[in-house]
Amino acid sequence: MKTIANCVETIIMAQPFLEEALSRGIVNYSALAEELNESVSEMLRKPVKTGAIMMALRRYNPPTDLGNSPKLKQIMQNLGDITVRSNLIDFTFQNSKTLVQSHALVLENIGNDVFYAFTRGIHESNIMVSKSEQEKVLENFKNETCIATKSQLSAISISLPEDNSKVTGLYYQIFKRLAWEGIALYEVVSTTNEFTVLVEDEVVDKAFSVIKRLKN
Repeated sequence: MKTIANCVETIIMAQPFLEEALSRGIVNYSALAEELNESVSEMLRKPVKTGAIMMALRRYNPPTDLGNSPKLKQIMQNLGDITVRSNLIDFTFQNSKTLVQSHALVLENIGNDVFYAFTRGIHESNIMVSKSEQEKVLENFKNETCIATKSQLSAISISLPEDNSKVTGLYYQIFKRLAWEGIALYEVVSTTNEFTVLVEDEVVDKAFSVIKRLKN
């Protein structure tokens, strides 16, 4: 049976920014309880007193490492070089039995100085590449189904310290800072020690500044 505490926890866990604010003790519990009253009442299908919600908020124990763990702080301070590549284009193709062969044709003729990234999902695949290679991609994928194309993109790549995959909350911190600044991500690509976001050209300077400040 659901309780007020269960409902409050469910709502908070779905809102990481709110959860972090609670962990830092910078939330007005009374005002937040008023705001959550309607949602909690709907979840329980009966009226709920604001005081009961406020009590549940005060008893809620958020994770203790939402940006405060020593390991995470050390990783953030040791982020490596930040590289920006502009004039990129992104293609989305429907997966097929011949997609790998088409991909191989592009790789055979692509230069080392060209930005290129490929991701494959369950139903579709993306190719992110320098605009100069657009015709090559279109020619080699002419028998594939192109779902979408997006140009005027830039990529911001960050070199990550070793053992970054063992630290909780690293990507959350990056996404959080970008979200706070209202920056939408068009694509995200990562390898073991490198993290890349694709954004529209009009926000690349702002996104770069946000990522650069991560070290601080």
